[in-house]
Amino acid sequence: MAKVTHGKRYRADAEVVPQTPQSVVEAVKVIKKFKPLKFDQTVELTLWLGIDPKQADQAMRGSISLPHGVGRSKKVIAFCEGDLAAAAKAAGAIEAGGDELIAKVQGGWMDFDVAIAVPTLMRTVSKLGRVLGPAGKMPSPKSGTVVEDVATAVREYAAGKIEYRNDDFGNIHVPVGKVSFEEAKLVENIEAFITRMRALKPATSKGEYIKRACLKATMTPSIMLDVK
Repeated sequence: MAKVTHGKRYRADAEVVPQTPQSVVEAVKVIKKFKPLKFDQTVELTLWLGIDPKQADQAMRGSISLPHGVGRSKKVIAFCEGDLAAAAKAAGAIEAGGDELIAKVQGGWMDFDVAIAVPTLMRTVSKLGRVLGPAGKMPSPKSGTVVEDVATAVREYAAGKIEYRNDDFGNIHVPVGKVSFEEAKLVENIEAFITRMRALKPATSKGEYIKRACLKATMTPSIMLDVK
């Protein structure tokens, strides 16, 4: 395996990273000490959960609107018809419709971040599974993208509502804001997500639940969090 060599800026950032787990407040202060880049880096939170990803009743998947958003809007489409399509567009959807929108996506159009659908159209939308599934854009009740109230869902996702899902190792990776955010806002976003995860602990999960947590920006070292 090739040895990973980090650049001078990364090594300089690593020098200010504490060797012991930090509170969320202190970790955010460290993020703010990292050398700035020419773009506004995303702050990313990773949780290693004490779950068995192979067990369906321990799978962690859903969505959440963080108190201060994540610093980027999303392109949202909505599979719905009639007045609901009009309401979806008024709420910020870049496209809304039924069969014609399904055909457009089947034809290869994928210039959107999130797809929302009403339950009554899911039988038809399901034919897009092979297209939207691998891209992580397939509407799903678990992720909060199959809903009756399309307009509200469009507004929330367009404003930056995030989806989360554990990987095969029980990790969850989510954006929690931008480096440019005020420290207090980053702290509130991070704590809001951790609180949500604690509340959703599966009843069948045994032992330590949040085993490890870390915080980093797009191109920085990680800071271990004390979330005990």
